[in-house]
Amino acid sequence: MKVRFSAIVTAFCFAATVGNAQTPDWFEHSVKTVHRQLIQAAATYSPGLTPRSVNCNGTVRTAPYTDWTTGFFPGSLWYGYELTGDHQLAAEAKRFTLALDSLRTVKKTHDLGFMLYCSYGNAWRITGDNVYLPPLQEGAQHLYDRFSAKTGVIRSWDFGKWKYPVIIDNMMNLEYLYWAASQFKKPAYAQAANVHALTTKKNHFRKDYSSYHVVDYDPATGKVLGKGTHQGLTDESAWARGQAWGLYGYIMCYANSKNAAFLQQAQHIAKFIMTHPRMPENKIPVWDFDAHNALDTDGRAPRDASAAAIIACGLLDLSTTVKNGKAYLDYAESILKTLSSDAFLAKPGENHFFLLKHSVGAFLYNSEIDTPLNYADYYYLEALKKYAAIKKIAIGKIN
Repeated sequence: MKVRFSAIVTAFCFAATVGNAQTPDWFEHSVKTVHRQLIQAAATYSPGLTPRSVNCNGTVRTAPYTDWTTGFFPGSLWYGYELTGDHQLAAEAKRFTLALDSLRTVKKTHDLGFMLYCSYGNAWRITGDNVYLPPLQEGAQHLYDRFSAKTGVIRSWDFGKWKYPVIIDNMMNLEYLYWAASQFKKPAYAQAANVHALTTKKNHFRKDYSSYHVVDYDPATGKVLGKGTHQGLTDESAWARGQAWGLYGYIMCYANSKNAAFLQQAQHIAKFIMTHPRMPENKIPVWDFDAHNALDTDGRAPRDASAAAIIACGLLDLSTTVKNGKAYLDYAESILKTLSSDAFLAKPGENHFFLLKHSVGAFLYNSEIDTPLNYADYYYLEALKKYAAIKKIAIGKIN
């Protein structure tokens, strides 16, 4: 693949300060790397067929517009623009976002939040351009249509052996409904989001506040038919990214609803994660907390940078919501420093222009193991932006 990459990028200097103090070196380095990687990625890949991960044979796995990950790369470009201020990234973000217009017709997935809100939602938030609203409006209606008052949840999948499956990931798509409820004057959307979060709180979590991945409901009665962990080690194990989705999902729900039960749930999940005896010292979890070799140093239990980035986002939000949130901030900062190190952050021009290395998609299915993932990059960028806001680090200025 031919890369159109101007040498001028290497001359950019990022000047950012916190009061009179210098920006942390690791943060400045990460933003410079992000800028160079995203510029090259945008020049290499095609709108509507975005980079998702890297296959075992070294080729890039791309995502068509119907793939659940399709919104993350455009969203990463938008975050890259915010972090650097480079208008070339804004132009590329617009190009990749508008290529997903056909998403307005997609109905058979709960992932419309990931697909539309991470791309079009960020585009609208940053630019205020009405061109982004029609797909968002139609997509929100399609997502809401998947809510059942009988079960009290939004259906996740339309495939498999389940009757009415709901996965913990679905907590993240509720933000789209909260936003759309306000933007399009549809209070029923927010009501559905609140009910879904309450039902999930009741049925998805164990006594230690770890979560199942999938809960199956009877669509006629709302009765729970079964609980399992489709992408985790066992049905009773704590799949790492599932715990991350739950943490971030509940602090987000609290921010939108002010329901204290959601804040308390987020704190319980945070405690489970932060005090888990199998959390590695560098705070990048393995793909499942219950992997028996989780603390081995020989690489037998792959780490999941995507889970770490999502956890960092959730903890950063939690740190600004509760009194004495410093422990959450410090933990998130530790994660970001590790992700920004050479062990996880790619060098410019490498890693097929993905940002982070070492994530896991679905270990048990031999799918996307120890590979870059576009959603790991997305939440890493989101976490950097949240961290900068908390620490009052100036961003968006290239000198």
